[in-house]
Amino acid sequence: MANALVVRTQRYKKIGDKTSPLVYTLKRKTRDAKMYDLKRIAEEIEALGSMSAEDVLHVGRAIVRNMREKLTDGNSVRLDDFGIFRTSFHCVATENAKDCTVKNIDKVRINFKVATTLRLVNDSVATTRGAANNITFELVSDDDKTPGGNGGGNSGGDEENPLG
Repeated sequence: MANALVVRTQRYKKIGDKTSPLVYTLKRKTRDAKMYDLKRIAEEIEALGSMSAEDVLHVGRAIVRNMREKLTDGNSVRLDDFGIFRTSFHCVATENAKDCTVKNIDKVRINFKVATTLRLVNDSVATTRGAANNITFELVSDDDKTPGGNGGGNSGGDEENPLG
């Protein structure tokens, strides 16, 4: 299994403050990772065996397993019309270069960037109402649990005693 490549970089301790001391940190090596799209992953899964109705469940598991492998190798995975998965990490900054090692990486994350075809929009502020990717939100009152409530107050202007 290949390793995700990182490089040691130097930056200011307080980013943007040129008077702060310089520290060393680790970053992912640029242009090192490949982009895997759904077609490329599907070709790898196809090589595992033929498809049948019973294999559909196995395909789902194979996609997850294959994505995990690509992400741990430091690559990105694009699922068409869904988005891109990639890894990132946080590295503790050090004063000396010799102290900046891979042991300084304390958090590893999987990031997801949604595809524009999947990006969802609040229908109440959308320029095109009722579009396929719009979500309609509806305010529900806590008092009556019905849609379109008035936010907990009553329309008569008199305040009810909440304690009875």
